[in-house]
Amino acid sequence: MEGIVKWFNTRKGYGFIKGEDDVEYFVHYSALPQGVFLRENDKISFEPAETEKGKQAKNIQLLQKGSETTKEASESDEE
Repeated sequence: MEGIVKWFNTRKGYGFIKGEDDVEYFVHYSALPQGVFLRENDKISFEPAETEKGKQAKNIQLLQKGSETTKEASESDEE
């Protein structure tokens, strides 16, 4: 399945993806290939999984970089 990163906090190591089925999936950094970092609006492919904690994205692959505006920039404004 493909989806778009809604947000991902690199400090906390998790975020959410909106799948092509319009469902939100939790994503943990452990589902990313080593050296890959997600940013808002990145296009990804993933395997949806139903877990006891809800819907999660597994085996994530980055397909296309999204907006060059990073979440990190807006996070520094919140501090």
